Amino acid sequence: MNHYADCTDFTDEPDRGLERTFAALPPARGRGFAQTWWGRAWLGALEETALDSAAVKAGRRLARGGGVGAVTVRPGRVTAVVRDPRGSAHRADVLVPELSEEQWVGFLDLAVEQAGHLAALLDGELPSHLIEDAAIRGIELLPGLGDLEPECDCDAWDHCGHTAALCHQVAGLLDEDPFVLLLMRGRAQSAFLHELHLRSAASPDESAAAEGVDAAESVDAAEAWAAADILPPLPALPGLPEIPGEPPSFDAETAPVPGIDPVALRYLAARTAVEAHRMLRQSLSGEPDTELTAAQDAVRLADGAAPGAVADRLAEEAGRGREGLATAVRAWRVGGAAALAVLDEEWQVEDVALARARAALEAAWEEDEQPSFRPVGNRWTVAAEGVQLRLGREGRWWPYREEGGRWVPAGGADRDPATALAAARLGPEDQSYAGT
Repeated sequence: MNHYADCTDFTDEPDRGLERTFAALPPARGRGFAQTWWGRAWLGALEETALDSAAVKAGRRLARGGGVGAVTVRPGRVTAVVRDPRGSAHRADVLVPELSEEQWVGFLDLAVEQAGHLAALLDGELPSHLIEDAAIRGIELLPGLGDLEPECDCDAWDHCGHTAALCHQVAGLLDEDPFVLLLMRGRAQSAFLHELHLRSAASPDESAAAEGVDAAESVDAAEAWAAADILPPLPALPGLPEIPGEPPSFDAETAPVPGIDPVALRYLAARTAVEAHRMLRQSLSGEPDTELTAAQDAVRLADGAAPGAVADRLAEEAGRGREGLATAVRAWRVGGAAALAVLDEEWQVEDVALARARAALEAAWEEDEQPSFRPVGNRWTVAAEGVQLRLGREGRWWPYREEGGRWVPAGGADRDPATALAAARLGPEDQSYAGT
């Protein structure tokens, strides 16, 4: 979320800048205007209370086609230049009533009362439940009936397509930064958070009570830190579970959610548990982690998928097809992301890397025992035996074997090319791979 104020740096004086200009958003063809609760709530309020259906449709078309230029937001007003399909440009303004000082005081009181609201706000997030709670107390931040007053130089007496398009574009701004809503209602983000910080600092008892803590028993942070040496040590972290956890089972009596495949969801939950176990093991051992691409992650998820719709969807996501995905899963099992890179990438070995590779090959066999390799790039093939060594960029040798006209991984990598080639020469019956 692109907030325009640093919410963790509070000064004695709030930022007085009460105007923000946002660059024009790209056309919204093929997707909705609102992706978050904020944008959807704004459009819902807009369509229910502010505009007639004809203006809404006309504005949606203009905004979807990219007709709304840069949007300027200030307390009580939103402004933009909107171009209609004929190319004519019109200045469109939408006026929004500002909250009174009494309403702002009530809104701040509400934010301080609940620890969840306060913590989120001080961390630079605007919780949607705060807006809902404020509405219950009569403090409306989302537009109500008659709140959106139009002004356009096309001389329309009420909302026109230009002002409606601007209203739709505001939904996109709220997706990026919901604090825009507070600015429209009269407070810049920095000013609001400054007031909130002062109010919460002046009411430690209320803040502690909101978090369920007895303020009379609280201890100054510096004193608590100084007492750390005399406190009992924290218990040791629990060890790594022997096996990944089992995801919760689905309630068979619950009606399926449209668009959700229960089989795929169940499988994804199980694979997530396996990946979480792997990441925890890796973290505890101090091993470095590797960020996967979407295609690589599809291969990881496919490890263990039964033939069917789930496997087919993963094959499509990985861009490999069924056979290609099965080969990639074999690579993943023997070496993770590094093995996938060796499977997919052919590169030219040169200079120091080439010298080291040749030295390793010469040292692995006696002169009359070395296989007859045909080198191409980072791949050394013994064509007569249908086996191959692939050199990884990290300097290890990966064994490959030809099966059904395809080169497939035959085991894990090794620094010794002779050991890797011995693995490649093992028959399929000596390997423990399971297809997808």
